[in-house]
Amino acid sequence: MLDTLITETGTDPQWAVLWLHGLGADGHDFAPIVPELLRPHWPAIRFVFPHAPVQPITVNNGVPMRAWYDIVSMDFRSRADAAGVDASVQALDGLIDQQVAAGIPAERILLAGFSQGGAVILSAVLRRNRPLAGLIALSTYLPDPENAARQRVPDGILPPVFMAHGTQDTVIPQAIGAHTAQTLKDLGFPVEWHSYPMAHQVCTEELDALRDWLDRRFQGA
Repeated sequence: MLDTLITETGTDPQWAVLWLHGLGADGHDFAPIVPELLRPHWPAIRFVFPHAPVQPITVNNGVPMRAWYDIVSMDFRSRADAAGVDASVQALDGLIDQQVAAGIPAERILLAGFSQGGAVILSAVLRRNRPLAGLIALSTYLPDPENAARQRVPDGILPPVFMAHGTQDTVIPQAIGAHTAQTLKDLGFPVEWHSYPMAHQVCTEELDALRDWLDRRFQGA
Protein backbone atom coordinates (compact mmCIF):
# COMPACT_ATOMS: atom_id res chain seq x y z
CA MET A 1 0.00 0.00 0.00
CA LEU A 2 1.23 3.48 -0.88
CA ASP A 3 2.23 5.92 1.85
CA THR A 4 -0.34 8.71 2.06
CA LEU A 5 -1.03 12.10 3.58
CA ILE A 6 -4.64 12.36 4.82
CA THR A 7 -6.65 15.50 5.54
CA GLU A 8 -10.25 15.36 6.78
CA THR A 9 -12.49 18.42 6.62
CA GLY A 10 -14.86 17.21 9.33
CA THR A 11 -15.80 14.28 11.52
CA ASP A 12 -17.00 11.00 10.03
CA PRO A 13 -16.38 11.90 6.36
CA GLN A 14 -18.71 10.22 3.87
CA TRP A 15 -16.86 11.43 0.76
CA ALA A 16 -13.26 10.91 -0.31
CA VAL A 17 -10.97 12.53 -2.88
CA LEU A 18 -7.84 10.58 -3.86
CA TRP A 19 -5.41 13.12 -5.35
CA LEU A 20 -2.31 12.01 -7.28
CA HIS A 21 0.58 14.47 -7.69
CA GLY A 22 2.80 15.03 -10.72
CA LEU A 23 6.32 13.90 -11.60
CA GLY A 24 8.95 14.76 -8.99
CA ALA A 25 6.45 16.04 -6.43
CA ASP A 26 4.83 14.15 -3.54
CA GLY A 27 1.57 13.98 -1.65
CA HIS A 28 2.21 17.33 0.04
CA ASP A 29 2.04 19.16 -3.29
CA PHE A 30 -1.73 19.70 -3.43
CA ALA A 31 -2.61 19.44 0.26
CA PRO A 32 -2.50 23.26 0.71
CA ILE A 33 -5.30 23.62 -1.86
CA VAL A 34 -7.88 21.97 0.41
CA PRO A 35 -8.78 25.04 2.53
CA GLU A 36 -9.03 27.17 -0.64
CA LEU A 37 -11.29 24.66 -2.34
CA LEU A 38 -13.90 24.08 0.35
CA ARG A 39 -17.35 25.59 0.62
CA PRO A 40 -19.03 25.80 4.05
CA HIS A 41 -22.10 23.72 3.15
CA TRP A 42 -20.13 20.75 1.78
CA PRO A 43 -20.18 17.41 3.58
CA ALA A 44 -17.11 16.22 5.46
CA ILE A 45 -14.49 14.98 2.98
CA ARG A 46 -11.41 12.81 3.41
CA PHE A 47 -8.62 13.96 1.09
CA VAL A 48 -6.01 11.27 0.47
CA PHE A 49 -2.71 12.38 -1.08
CA PRO A 50 -0.55 9.34 -1.88
CA HIS A 51 3.21 9.54 -2.46
CA ALA A 52 4.41 7.91 -5.67
CA PRO A 53 7.38 5.52 -5.34
CA VAL A 54 10.87 6.76 -6.19
CA GLN A 55 12.20 5.38 -9.48
CA PRO A 56 14.71 6.34 -12.21
CA ILE A 57 13.27 8.37 -15.09
CA THR A 58 14.71 7.55 -18.50
CA VAL A 59 14.28 10.98 -20.13
CA ASN A 60 15.92 12.61 -17.09
CA ASN A 61 19.12 10.59 -17.58
CA GLY A 62 17.91 7.97 -15.13
CA VAL A 63 17.79 10.37 -12.17
CA PRO A 64 15.51 8.83 -9.48
CA MET A 65 12.46 10.80 -8.37
CA ARG A 66 8.91 10.20 -7.27
CA ALA A 67 6.92 9.07 -10.30
CA TRP A 68 3.84 7.06 -11.12
CA TYR A 69 5.59 5.57 -14.16
CA ASP A 70 8.80 5.95 -16.15
CA ILE A 71 8.88 8.40 -19.06
CA VAL A 72 10.71 6.52 -21.78
CA SER A 73 10.22 8.94 -24.69
CA MET A 74 9.26 12.53 -25.43
CA ASP A 75 6.72 11.28 -27.98
CA PHE A 76 3.31 11.34 -26.29
CA ARG A 77 2.24 8.28 -28.27
CA SER A 78 4.85 6.16 -26.49
CA ARG A 79 6.25 8.19 -23.58
CA ALA A 80 4.52 6.37 -20.71
CA ASP A 81 5.95 3.06 -19.53
CA ALA A 82 2.90 0.80 -19.81
CA ALA A 83 3.98 -1.56 -17.05
CA GLY A 84 4.49 1.40 -14.71
CA VAL A 85 1.05 2.78 -15.53
CA ASP A 86 -0.46 -0.65 -14.83
CA ALA A 87 1.29 -0.86 -11.46
CA SER A 88 0.08 2.60 -10.44
CA VAL A 89 -3.49 1.79 -11.52
CA GLN A 90 -3.37 -1.31 -9.31
CA ALA A 91 -2.02 0.74 -6.40
CA LEU A 92 -4.82 3.28 -6.91
CA ASP A 93 -7.39 0.48 -6.91
CA GLY A 94 -5.96 -0.57 -3.56
CA LEU A 95 -6.47 2.93 -2.17
CA ILE A 96 -10.06 2.96 -3.42
CA ASP A 97 -10.72 -0.42 -1.79
CA GLN A 98 -9.18 0.90 1.43
CA GLN A 99 -11.65 3.80 1.53
CA VAL A 100 -14.58 1.51 0.76
CA ALA A 101 -13.49 -0.78 3.60
CA ALA A 102 -13.37 2.30 5.86
CA GLY A 103 -17.03 3.00 5.14
CA ILE A 104 -17.02 5.42 2.19
CA PRO A 105 -18.98 3.96 -0.73
CA ALA A 106 -17.34 3.99 -4.14
CA GLU A 107 -20.16 6.22 -5.42
CA ARG A 108 -18.75 8.96 -3.16
CA ILE A 109 -15.09 8.62 -4.13
CA LEU A 110 -13.54 11.08 -6.57
CA LEU A 111 -10.17 10.62 -8.27
CA ALA A 112 -8.01 13.67 -8.92
CA GLY A 113 -4.64 13.93 -10.62
CA PHE A 114 -2.23 16.53 -11.93
CA SER A 115 0.02 15.77 -14.92
CA GLN A 116 1.38 12.22 -14.39
CA GLY A 117 -1.17 11.65 -11.64
CA GLY A 118 -3.93 12.61 -14.04
CA ALA A 119 -2.64 10.13 -16.61
CA VAL A 120 -2.98 7.38 -14.01
CA ILE A 121 -6.56 8.21 -12.99
CA LEU A 122 -7.64 8.44 -16.64
CA SER A 123 -6.04 5.08 -17.35
CA ALA A 124 -7.72 3.64 -14.26
CA VAL A 125 -11.24 4.71 -15.22
CA LEU A 126 -11.01 2.86 -18.54
CA ARG A 127 -10.36 -0.38 -16.65
CA ARG A 128 -13.03 0.00 -14.01
CA ASN A 129 -16.57 -1.36 -13.92
CA ARG A 130 -17.27 -0.36 -10.33
CA PRO A 131 -18.73 3.09 -9.61
CA LEU A 132 -16.95 6.36 -8.90
CA ALA A 133 -18.29 9.86 -8.21
CA GLY A 134 -16.08 11.55 -10.82
CA LEU A 135 -12.59 12.42 -12.05
CA ILE A 136 -10.57 15.63 -11.83
CA ALA A 137 -7.86 15.63 -14.52
CA LEU A 138 -5.58 18.67 -14.43
CA SER A 139 -2.93 19.52 -17.05
CA THR A 140 -2.77 15.92 -18.13
CA TYR A 141 -3.32 13.40 -20.90
CA LEU A 142 -4.42 9.83 -21.55
CA PRO A 143 -1.56 7.49 -22.44
CA ASP A 144 -2.23 5.67 -25.73
CA PRO A 145 -5.57 7.38 -26.55
CA GLU A 146 -5.79 5.65 -29.93
CA ASN A 147 -6.35 2.35 -28.10
CA ALA A 148 -8.61 3.77 -25.39
CA ALA A 149 -11.70 1.96 -26.65
CA ARG A 150 -9.83 -1.36 -26.61
CA GLN A 151 -8.59 -0.68 -23.06
CA ARG A 152 -12.11 -0.23 -21.69
CA VAL A 153 -13.46 -3.16 -19.74
CA PRO A 154 -16.91 -4.62 -20.49
CA ASP A 155 -19.64 -2.60 -18.78
CA GLY A 156 -17.09 0.11 -18.00
CA ILE A 157 -18.24 3.10 -15.99
CA LEU A 158 -18.75 6.63 -17.38
CA PRO A 159 -18.35 9.04 -14.44
CA PRO A 160 -18.27 12.82 -15.02
CA VAL A 161 -14.82 14.24 -15.77
CA PHE A 162 -13.49 17.74 -15.03
CA MET A 163 -10.51 18.64 -17.23
CA ALA A 164 -8.47 21.84 -17.20
CA HIS A 165 -5.34 22.83 -19.12
CA GLY A 166 -3.12 25.82 -19.76
CA THR A 167 -2.69 27.36 -23.20
CA GLN A 168 0.97 28.04 -22.38
CA ASP A 169 1.77 24.56 -21.07
CA THR A 170 5.09 23.43 -22.58
CA VAL A 171 5.31 20.23 -20.52
CA ILE A 172 2.06 18.74 -21.82
CA PRO A 173 0.83 20.96 -24.68
CA GLN A 174 -2.84 21.85 -24.47
CA ALA A 175 -3.51 20.14 -27.81
CA ILE A 176 -2.57 16.83 -26.18
CA GLY A 177 -5.01 17.42 -23.34
CA ALA A 178 -7.75 18.53 -25.72
CA HIS A 179 -7.27 15.35 -27.75
CA THR A 180 -7.70 13.33 -24.57
CA ALA A 181 -10.90 15.24 -23.74
CA GLN A 182 -12.32 14.48 -27.18
CA THR A 183 -11.32 10.82 -26.89
CA LEU A 184 -13.19 10.54 -23.60
CA LYS A 185 -16.24 12.29 -25.06
CA ASP A 186 -16.22 9.88 -28.01
CA LEU A 187 -16.28 7.02 -25.51
CA GLY A 188 -19.34 8.51 -23.81
CA PHE A 189 -17.78 10.23 -20.79
CA PRO A 190 -19.44 13.52 -19.77
CA VAL A 191 -16.40 15.82 -19.91
CA GLU A 192 -16.31 19.43 -18.74
CA TRP A 193 -13.31 21.10 -20.41
CA HIS A 194 -11.64 24.33 -19.24
CA SER A 195 -8.73 26.24 -20.77
CA TYR A 196 -6.73 29.00 -19.07
CA PRO A 197 -3.83 31.30 -20.08
CA MET A 198 -1.32 29.56 -17.82
CA ALA A 199 1.67 27.21 -17.97
CA HIS A 200 1.92 23.72 -16.38
CA GLN A 201 0.22 24.77 -13.16
CA VAL A 202 -3.09 25.47 -11.44
CA CYS A 203 -4.73 28.92 -11.34
CA THR A 204 -7.40 30.63 -9.23
CA GLU A 205 -9.99 30.63 -12.02
CA GLU A 206 -9.47 26.90 -12.45
CA LEU A 207 -10.13 26.27 -8.76
CA ASP A 208 -13.29 28.40 -8.97
CA ALA A 209 -14.60 26.23 -11.82
CA LEU A 210 -13.59 23.05 -10.00
CA ARG A 211 -15.41 24.24 -6.88
CA ASP A 212 -18.62 24.68 -8.91
CA TRP A 213 -18.19 21.24 -10.49
CA LEU A 214 -17.66 19.61 -7.09
CA ASP A 215 -20.72 21.41 -5.74
CA ARG A 216 -22.83 19.61 -8.35
CA ARG A 217 -21.28 16.27 -7.45
CA PHE A 218 -22.11 16.70 -3.77
CA GLN A 219 -25.66 17.68 -4.68
CA GLY A 220 -26.08 14.53 -6.75
CA ALA A 221 -26.08 16.22 -10.17
